[in-house]
Amino acid sequence: MKKMIVKKHPLAIRWFHWINFPVLGIMIWSGLLIYWANDVYRIGFGNFTLLKFFPQSFYEALHIERRLSEGMAYHFVFMWLFFLNGIAYVLYTLFSGEWRYLLPQRRSFKEAWQVLLHDLRIRKTAPPVKGKYNAAQRIAYSAIIVMGIGSILSGLAIYKPVQLGWLCSMMGGYKAARIIHFVLTIGYVLFFLVHIVQVILAGWNNFRAMITGFEVKKIKETPVAGETPPVTTEKSK
Repeated sequence: MKKMIVKKHPLAIRWFHWINFPVLGIMIWSGLLIYWANDVYRIGFGNFTLLKFFPQSFYEALHIERRLSEGMAYHFVFMWLFFLNGIAYVLYTLFSGEWRYLLPQRRSFKEAWQVLLHDLRIRKTAPPVKGKYNAAQRIAYSAIIVMGIGSILSGLAIYKPVQLGWLCSMMGGYKAARIIHFVLTIGYVLFFLVHIVQVILAGWNNFRAMITGFEVKKIKETPVAGETPPVTTEKSK
């Protein structure tokens, strides 16, 4: 079986990916330092709490307590890097035509379910991949762009609720904007976890493609017309 090197990811896409990964990580970390000062969110009803974000032991283990000013400083600096990198990425996909590989298609939601069942080892075969990404990846990568826009808008509404009163009102008020910002952050964490698991399952070839831009594909050799395929004997085995 022959191997062939195939171009997969342009340099710009790789740069946007590897810049966004640590920047978003710093944004989430600094956001936790800010959230500590007013950690009001929980899952439950009435006086019953099923899950609190986050228990005191969580803050103590990660040394998050009393670092509000530090968190705000990092958050507001790296916010601009996150914003500029996101804008550059969206503009590049539009002008380069990469958006064709990212946008979900008519059958993407149905096929995404089939991809999930295959990843969970419930379905034997995955649906065919049309282009660079499968249906689940198209939905996830498109959703992450929408989430990024939501994070920027809700973050600005929290940052300047008076100066950007119109934006804060559009988000449903300060409290609603803060909830949106928090929920989107949880979404990023889940995306990170699933993304890392998928990278591990996909193997080294897929990871290498995001570093070098190329992947190695195996091609079955077809016998030339008129040639007799080699005979395999028990001894040669």
